[in-house]
Amino acid sequence: MSSISIIGTGNMARTIGALAVAGGNTVEVMGRDQAKAAGLAETLGGSATTGEWGAVPAGDIVVVALLADGVVPVVAHYGEALAGKVIVEISNPFNSAADGLTHGEGTSIAQEAANAAPAGASVVKAFNTIFRHVLEKGRPAVFMAGDDAQAKADVAAFVESLGLRPLDVGDLKMAYWLEGAGVLTMGLARHGVGNWDFALDVTELAG
Repeated sequence: MSSISIIGTGNMARTIGALAVAGGNTVEVMGRDQAKAAGLAETLGGSATTGEWGAVPAGDIVVVALLADGVVPVVAHYGEALAGKVIVEISNPFNSAADGLTHGEGTSIAQEAANAAPAGASVVKAFNTIFRHVLEKGRPAVFMAGDDAQAKADVAAFVESLGLRPLDVGDLKMAYWLEGAGVLTMGLARHGVGNWDFALDVTELAG
């Protein structure tokens, strides 16, 4: 199993943390509010522990479970503490109407996080196309993008430990399109599907 640190104490941190503990992974929770981090670790149970904000994460894989505008500043704040780590970036930089992205073409929050990360750290975009309650109750596919093949293999193994299906979409530049797929899920929820109880997936056709 994997050794995971989660930066953040919100709903996605709670959901991914619970799945990680259930999957037999070692989990550390890190948050600006130490009491909230400790409370989440206690709620997760199992082997979950609390780490000090800004310190070197114990996990080999660091899930940055923050809103989009907080990701890059936090990666920069941690700085060299993230050297050698696999950083999993899960955010969606939606505009105020959630029908577009806050940044232009050619970049993504994951790519900006990679620019802010220290040498030796690898960033993988994942989990952003899944609504939290679907991740909590279902077994959706997890699309992921990254430049480092070993980092993606490590994240894929972690995803599989959660009982989920990892699907590699390519290099980190594809994170822009994954963020666009996040916008697509919002449009489907409001229109074509008409509810929030679904996830994007891939169906392979025989023959």
